[in-house]
Amino acid sequence: MLIKTRYFGEIDVDDQKIITFDNGLIGFEYLKKFTLIYNNESESSSTVTWLQSLDEPMVAFPALSPFYVMTDYNPIVEDEVLIKLGELTEENTAVFLTLTVPSDITKMTTNLKAPIIINADTKKGCQVIAENPEYVVKYNIYDVIQKMKEQKEV
Repeated sequence: MLIKTRYFGEIDVDDQKIITFDNGLIGFEYLKKFTLIYNNESESSSTVTWLQSLDEPMVAFPALSPFYVMTDYNPIVEDEVLIKLGELTEENTAVFLTLTVPSDITKMTTNLKAPIIINADTKKGCQVIAENPEYVVKYNIYDVIQKMKEQKEV
């Protein structure tokens, strides 16, 4: 599938890379099909990932692994919310947090309260609300990103 995107120009998306969100994302319930785009060729070395909509090519959400932000990140979610994704295992589950990047980059935040969970085997995903009271919607991560950059330079 060939799509023209806002940030990446025209890209060819393999059908095997299409992720279906039956309920869309919070605030974007009408968007159902997405793919992941990595900043680097190697998925494992890419810090920021883009969740690119295939329904609306001008929409892409920057995201990152929660474990860059919090090594012990463990959202509490009702099992019934995740049933539609299929059987989740440590090997087939990917978790992402969306980023908000304002013009003042020092105010960059991530949403710990509403992670995106993807089953890599079934290619199904959903955004959930974590029940953990300590997880907030706007968690400042500028310092976290700066530390990651410094570590890569060493």
